Amino acid sequence: MKRIKFLLFLAFALTLTLFSRADEGMWLPQLLQQLNEKQMKAFGMKISAADIYSINKGSLKDAVVSFGGFCTAEVISDQGLLLTNHHCGFDAIQNHSTLDRNYIRDGFWSHSKGDELPNPGLFATFIVRIDDVTKDALAGVAASMDEKTRQSIIDKNMAALKNAIKKGSWQDVVVKPFFEGNKYYAFVTETYKDVRLVGAPPSSIGNFGKDTDNWMWPRHTGDFSMFRIYAGADGKPAEYSPANVPLKPKKFLPISLDGTAKNDFTMVFGFPGRTNEYLPAVAEEQTVTLNDPTKIAVREKVLSVMNAFMRKDESLKIQYAAKYANVENAYKKWQGEVLGINRTKAIEKKKAYEAEFERRVNANPKWKAQYGNLLNNLNAAYAQFGPLSLQRDYYAEIISRIEIFAIAAQLNRLQNAFEKNGEKGFAETLSQVKAKLKEIYNEYNPGVDKQLFAALMETYATSGDSLLLPKELTEGLQKNDYNKFASSLYEDTPLDEEKKILEALDRDPKAFLEKYKTDRVNGLLSAINQQYSRVVAAPMANVQNNVNNLLRTYMQAQMDVFAEKKFYPDANGTLRVAYGKVAGYEPRDGVGYEPYTYLDGVMEKYKPGDYEFDVPQKLRDLYKNKDYGVYGTNGKMPICFIATNHTTGGNSGSPVIDAYGNLVGLNFDRVWEGTMSDLNYDPSLCRNIMVDIRYVLFIIDKYAGASNLIKELKLVHPKRKG
Repeated sequence: MKRIKFLLFLAFALTLTLFSRADEGMWLPQLLQQLNEKQMKAFGMKISAADIYSINKGSLKDAVVSFGGFCTAEVISDQGLLLTNHHCGFDAIQNHSTLDRNYIRDGFWSHSKGDELPNPGLFATFIVRIDDVTKDALAGVAASMDEKTRQSIIDKNMAALKNAIKKGSWQDVVVKPFFEGNKYYAFVTETYKDVRLVGAPPSSIGNFGKDTDNWMWPRHTGDFSMFRIYAGADGKPAEYSPANVPLKPKKFLPISLDGTAKNDFTMVFGFPGRTNEYLPAVAEEQTVTLNDPTKIAVREKVLSVMNAFMRKDESLKIQYAAKYANVENAYKKWQGEVLGINRTKAIEKKKAYEAEFERRVNANPKWKAQYGNLLNNLNAAYAQFGPLSLQRDYYAEIISRIEIFAIAAQLNRLQNAFEKNGEKGFAETLSQVKAKLKEIYNEYNPGVDKQLFAALMETYATSGDSLLLPKELTEGLQKNDYNKFASSLYEDTPLDEEKKILEALDRDPKAFLEKYKTDRVNGLLSAINQQYSRVVAAPMANVQNNVNNLLRTYMQAQMDVFAEKKFYPDANGTLRVAYGKVAGYEPRDGVGYEPYTYLDGVMEKYKPGDYEFDVPQKLRDLYKNKDYGVYGTNGKMPICFIATNHTTGGNSGSPVIDAYGNLVGLNFDRVWEGTMSDLNYDPSLCRNIMVDIRYVLFIIDKYAGASNLIKELKLVHPKRKG
């Protein structure tokens, strides 16, 4: 009996080591009191779960917004002042920049509200409340249903829910699935559409280290920018108008001047984009051995072409800066993901987790009947899924990077609108298409795009499955000369000429579209799309439905079998809380990193005239004189720090909050070795990177002289309370 008890204890201990990670998780804020508050307080938190999320009073959730749907921002004053990352605000900064007024290079600071710059299309969304609507969303759904029927019923239920849920006329409702569709939550939201640029440091501060330091630690980047939310006179969301007024928020974040120390509690509140923490081992293995390497190779070619042009031409550098950063960001992230998964033996650990899962399932007759063949079925499904996903990645990465195809796609959209919805559909779509084309052309250069076409079409033709290649591509080649093919194609089409296309759409769009039907670019894109749809998309849809069904079952099975574990849902762009502690890490043998960096490190990296590591003269002078004001500590100027908070894309710009509920930093990145946290969080390597709020204040005050902005803020010293 003692031996049996001992073996059971060992099995339980093994299970705990497989998934007991105190820092892990992206938790739903409305469930913190039920699931996390006790542990958060054990970590050092001094506030309550109700201070974080409440629908009865102003809480921290009311100071956090989804910024444009791609980042997070926080309200830091009673006048709607927003703080987010420089890279989150970069598109707005770029759109306001010219060669004569280069805000990317020189920065921008408004010294009065009248100087603040509007940004059409940019928005900030608050979460009013979150409701569990699982029962209503899944009404009428049966386990025996196929995926299409199941989703059809859920879609109808969700549409009914949006109409039934109580909300203001100015508010909206978003219903989203969680735990692979085993639960559903409704988010009542308020979206403000008048968001103006207030301030941004020069890129030599806000993007210091650019490509070399991206995803890396130690980091010395002042990655922040400032915006302001404007509302109508009634305080409600309104379209841009000079008559709008700064928002009076329900809650804004006080700012701590005390900083953090090792092992201090930290919390990140934001809108993480996408994670896949509960995949089976076979899926994780395919990601790091098949999909990631494919995408890395394609993006390497894209970056090489862009970089060659940008280094020679300052105007192209401005024009392509945002696109280059976007391509490079995921490229480097995937590299780190592969490295981290392999270094921590994550796949082996996941297989051990699955072995324990099967042991428990086989020991329980009910579970064995339900889940006995589940892992075998998942392995078989991914054997079919893998080759198709590889071709999907080639198609998605390559076709989306050739912008003349994006132009053609807009014209096809207009043509389809007329064919499906007649004159009314055509008229409604025409203005949208023209606006989108102007947006594309604004950041388009035919020479760059032609070179991208040549490089990427060669990859598409030589690295993918030959079944993907239509005759329009293979027959257009002469001795596999892709440069000649690209030159011929771009010479034959008017699509790379903005003025000609937009004038034709203004003059006689239908006549132009009729002529466009015979355009070679249109013919090639249509042929590629049709071939891809037949060879990849159609068979993949069936396989994907099977995978989705199995993953949903596997998610529920894990929650059933490992009942002692607290499960958090994968990130899906909804509001989440992550918490952890300030801590360094050891990325490899003999190397250890401290959790803080200082302005000294900027000067050590300084390279005069370098596009990544130049430093403005004024910042060098402030450093030389140690003129840090109230923001320095012990004669040094803190810049960045790291902690164990579980974050991902979408958390960029998220507030980093201390134990007392004050702002201490701004999340902007993860360490390279820890980017695997999207698939597998490991406390030994996973760290998020944050700008110290004191460096943000130092740049605003001492560097930019924007004292008007400092006066708006509530600065506090929580640690002085004893």
